[in-house]
Amino acid sequence: MKKAAVLISGGLDSTTLLHHVIKSLGYDEVYALSFDYGQKHSRELIVAKAQCDSLPEVKEHNVLDISYMGDFLGSSSALVKGGVEVPDLKDIAEGDLDQPVTYVPNRNMMLLSIAASFAESRDCRQLYYGAQAQDEYGYWDCTESFLARMNDVFSLNRRTGVHVEAPFVNMSKGHVAKIGLALGIDYAQTWTCYRGGDKPCEVCPSCVERALAFKECGIDDPLLKK
Repeated sequence: MKKAAVLISGGLDSTTLLHHVIKSLGYDEVYALSFDYGQKHSRELIVAKAQCDSLPEVKEHNVLDISYMGDFLGSSSALVKGGVEVPDLKDIAEGDLDQPVTYVPNRNMMLLSIAASFAESRDCRQLYYGAQAQDEYGYWDCTESFLARMNDVFSLNRRTGVHVEAPFVNMSKGHVAKIGLALGIDYAQTWTCYRGGDKPCEVCPSCVERALAFKECGIDDPLLKK
C-alpha cells in the first residue's frame, strides 16, 4: 500500500491535488485532513467531505476544529469571521498584491505543523498540500522557498520523517484545472469564493482567479451552472 496524507480545503487546488495523488501518483491509502480555522467560507468543508467520500482510497477524512484562530487573529485578515471585509480584486492596490488582506498570518505554517503530526501518527512519510503559484496575487507561505524551509525543519525528525510535497507550487491555476478536468473531477463540488455566501460573488480575488482558470481551459465554471 502506498500511503500519504493530504490537506484538502475543498477549493479547486486542493481537490485537484487529492485526485492527482490517488489517480496519477498511485497512492491507495490516503488520510485526508481539513481545518475549520474560523474562515468565512467554511462551506468549503462541505464539498471537501463530498470529494473525500467519492474516493474509496481515502481511508479517513478528519476536520479539525481550530476556529479559535479566528478569535485571536481579529481584524488582521479578511478571511476569518470578524475580520475586515473581503475586497474585490480590482480594489486591492498593486503594491499589496504580494500579500493582500486575504492573507491569514502564518496560517500555512501552523496547518502544516499540525498536518505533519497527523501524517506521522498515520505512518505517512508523504504529506501533500495544494500550494499554487497564484496568478493575480500571492502569499509567501505558498512558495518553493517556504516549502524547502518547512522540509528542513521536518527533516530533523529522528524516526518517522515527514516530507511535504506541493506538486502545483509553480503552476498557474489554469494548469491545475486542466489536470483536474483530465482526471474527471466534478468542479461543481468545490468552493472557492472567499465571501462564503450562497453563490460565488465572482469578484473577490479567489473568484476572479478561478474564473480565469476555467477560461484558460475553454469552459465556464461548472459551479456557476448549478
